[in-house]
Amino acid sequence: MNGQQIQEKPLTIAGGEWLAALQSSEYASVEKRILRQLLESLIYEHIVEFSAMNDELVPPSDGPRIIIKGLSLSDGLPLSYTCYGSKKMSFGRIRLNRLSAIERVGPDGTTTEARLGEFVSEVLAPVVQHSRLDTFVEELEQTLIKDTQAQYANPHRELTGQERAYDELEANIMDGHPYHPCYKSRIGFNPDDNMTYGPEFKPRIKPLWLGVLTNESVAAQSSTLDYEQFLEAELGADLLADFKSRLEAVGKSYDQYRLIPVHPWQWRETIVRVFNRQLADGRIIMIGEGTEEYRPQQSIRTLANASSKEKSYLKLPMNLTNTSTGRTLAKHTVLNAPIISDWLYSLVKDDPVAQRLDFVLLREVAGVAYDHETWSETMRPRAYGTLGAIWRESLHGYLRSGEEALPFNALCHVDRSNRQFIDPWVQKEGVEAWTGRLLKVSIEPLLHLLFAHGVALESHAQNMILIHRDGVPVRIAFKDFHDGIRFSRTHLANPEVCPKLHALPGHHTRINPNSFIETDHAAVVRDFVHDAFFFINLAELCLFLEEHYGLKEEQFWGMAAQVIHDYRQTYPQHEARYRVFDLFAESIQVEQLTARRLFGDSEVRLQDAPNPLSRFR
Repeated sequence: MNGQQIQEKPLTIAGGEWLAALQSSEYASVEKRILRQLLESLIYEHIVEFSAMNDELVPPSDGPRIIIKGLSLSDGLPLSYTCYGSKKMSFGRIRLNRLSAIERVGPDGTTTEARLGEFVSEVLAPVVQHSRLDTFVEELEQTLIKDTQAQYANPHRELTGQERAYDELEANIMDGHPYHPCYKSRIGFNPDDNMTYGPEFKPRIKPLWLGVLTNESVAAQSSTLDYEQFLEAELGADLLADFKSRLEAVGKSYDQYRLIPVHPWQWRETIVRVFNRQLADGRIIMIGEGTEEYRPQQSIRTLANASSKEKSYLKLPMNLTNTSTGRTLAKHTVLNAPIISDWLYSLVKDDPVAQRLDFVLLREVAGVAYDHETWSETMRPRAYGTLGAIWRESLHGYLRSGEEALPFNALCHVDRSNRQFIDPWVQKEGVEAWTGRLLKVSIEPLLHLLFAHGVALESHAQNMILIHRDGVPVRIAFKDFHDGIRFSRTHLANPEVCPKLHALPGHHTRINPNSFIETDHAAVVRDFVHDAFFFINLAELCLFLEEHYGLKEEQFWGMAAQVIHDYRQTYPQHEARYRVFDLFAESIQVEQLTARRLFGDSEVRLQDAPNPLSRFR
């Protein structure tokens, strides 16, 4: 080439920056975690058959060898997958050994480390409908990609100093659901979206604001606020005036429109497509971007105001699927949010016991939504739950001097330096004393709402916030009430003050039959507390403390039971509801999260689980 040297240019491919993540050690570790949670749930929910030493999962040390049968992809010959684990006292949960690998034993006896796609095809294909399995595989693979991406982008994050502050922890606790195998599927996000909008990457997001005709939208607010004054406080007087001017500039009157914020991803992926006619006709107006920056919390669609942390959290619908659930916001939940919050607040504000227990209800004070019922019945599903917002009170308005907070799931977090998040506190207080204090402050408020008032909260780890002083638990904050409570009017202490709620539309029940608020059955109310709080939330903490600090399951559940006994002895006036909502029942019903993904939501998928509290009756 005439003596000239050719300069090679680096190859640039869209999304290519994430190729290194897929080739990293994080990919292998995330795959092992997904496989472990998948296998634990498959065994627990009786989806696959297994055999183990003496046909029981009773551990010495590592636990018995567990064998699951499958059929080879290539030739249909029998093979097996093996691992080590045990059946735990905590609701009979299956816990696989964290240090030993899941292995594939081929038809010829060759042993290799299990791979996710191969395992699903060889073990689940014979028992799951092909179309359902394809969807499930996609959720597993997307979880693998999204979590690998997050772990790779944060390889040296150690949670010290400011990184342990509440707002930072909403991004730093990257663990996701500890039981669900599709804990970070985020179907709808590509890797670039995940980086741009995923909480682990700490993005700064400015919601977009739309004007929607008032006769095509609905709104609700707490009786304690004036909506226009609230909106002005959230936006700022100058920005609100600017928005009004922008509407006037295109010949529209502010009085004819409602302002609805929208997530920028939702605008790009859903709003333009679904509401193109309304945008073309001027029934929906794109006004512009807000001035303040927000950061996504763990739930992705809830945004915390990073510019003014005392202002409300903003919950926005996103047409994503994550951990079994579509992340839209149905109209009835938007309208019910302030009604439910006002009701719960009224129950506790003049209740001296609730005041002594000193827990926090982060009220959902306002909501606004597009009214999909203005469309023809055949077209309504396109708009259902896609455009709306719920404003929830900020935690920062409740924190007192010297108090700090953390998402409840941070209690089981191990950072990248392999140090337990709670370790400084446990070492200082002692594992028994610290655990006892934690159980008391977290269980008592739930008991009081259930026994004194008849209301169950869905207290999974993302719906609870621990408030502490130098690591000593002092209070609990609860959130997400618009679809996260359950009650039976028959068993309420004061049914006459229970508000009339906006009813679930019929098709919502068909889509998700386990999503409802009211029931006639007391056991369903009780199990709502058991499933979210005891079965997943506390059971995970129990197993974590046993594995890392040697606190035995029996001791943990004995301590939890004592909190219930102490409350019952202190407040004997609730005896009728102690019997109706029997937390010491021999078995309770829990939701089958993996079965829902494999067999669909055409029916409520529940199973009986042995209650670890029952032996302490």
